[in-house]
Amino acid sequence: MTNEVMNEPIHNNFWSIFRIFLVLGLTSFGGPVAHLGYFRTEFVEKRKWLTERDYAELVALCQFLPGPASSQVGLALGLLRGRYRGALAAWLGFTLPSAGVLIAFSLSLAILQSPLLQGALQGLKLVAVAVVAHAVWGMAKSLCNTVPKVSIMALSAVLLLLFPVIWLQPVVILLGALLGYFLLKQEAAAAASALPLSVSSTAAKAYGLLFLVLLFGLPLVAQLYPGTVVTLFDIFYRAGALVFGGGHVVLPLLQAEVVPTDLVSADNFIAGYAAAQAVPGPLFTFAAFLGAASNGELSGVWGGVVALLAIFLPSFLVLAAVLPYWQKLRASNNVSRLMAGVGASVTGILLSALYQPIWQSSVFGATDFALALLGFIALQFWRLPAWLLVLAGALIGMVRVL
Repeated sequence: MTNEVMNEPIHNNFWSIFRIFLVLGLTSFGGPVAHLGYFRTEFVEKRKWLTERDYAELVALCQFLPGPASSQVGLALGLLRGRYRGALAAWLGFTLPSAGVLIAFSLSLAILQSPLLQGALQGLKLVAVAVVAHAVWGMAKSLCNTVPKVSIMALSAVLLLLFPVIWLQPVVILLGALLGYFLLKQEAAAAASALPLSVSSTAAKAYGLLFLVLLFGLPLVAQLYPGTVVTLFDIFYRAGALVFGGGHVVLPLLQAEVVPTDLVSADNFIAGYAAAQAVPGPLFTFAAFLGAASNGELSGVWGGVVALLAIFLPSFLVLAAVLPYWQKLRASNNVSRLMAGVGASVTGILLSALYQPIWQSSVFGATDFALALLGFIALQFWRLPAWLLVLAGALIGMVRVL
């Protein structure tokens, strides 16, 4: 692995990581699955911060944790490369662009009806098809290079295509781990990479305890002081702490919390959700829109900031609580076989997501397919950077509606 970032002074390390994730936050369209593809291109292929196997294991870990998996992968990458400052830099860079745009959208929703914006969004969806296809191709070559691994990948993809429910993803990963343990005995000798980790076991326990204290304590404080900032923070903290699968799965919980209580109108909720689909970065930044548009004691920019911090805080606490134990477990030879199966299973999950929802929501005809194919070739064979593809996709999408 290169030490491009790790060897820099700590005060520069923050800004180096921030700049990298800021570019991703500005260009990563297509939802959480596409984000994982962008991350893989940037950190596995381009910067070689970690191996294909390390990345797949990290993705699998975050799939099991509550909160947005793609954002947690970003947090973990920042934590591994730059300690706590690196985690903060990664989160800020990846999150602020979409959060800022959504707070602005809360002030003016007319732009959502712009045909040019809708055309650009369609072009960006096709870029997401190319990015995810590129990620599946690369991961399959590295992680599914034997018949048993290809079989695990195929089984994982088929199960999720036939039964497209979010809760099945962790089950598929567990199944892949079990199959890996029994079928991939040759993986026993492959030692896991020693990733730099700055979270001690003591700190991990403290983070886990804080996660639980806030989860059970905030509702009690909110009952004592209804209609205050604590109420707003409690709503979004619980949403981030109790939702598995991230992204779209959090929407019903948020809707049940903010619409019946008139904190946010039903029309504004739907408009904000539409806006969240049109911007890059994590879908959890929808919370920034809701906080800014709320009718409570705090709204506007500061309401958006509070909601944003609250919904992402559980992700960091849970991740920091789990990472040290994950690092120790993965060094075992037996766990090595489990994780080889997990890597194949994660590739299958990504393959199924390439079809649903990425492909089904983006490719509607021969022209769409042709553009997505050109995007894949541009990434895979012409080695063009993803950000250039994003710009080209947006421009082509707008030209198509003129």
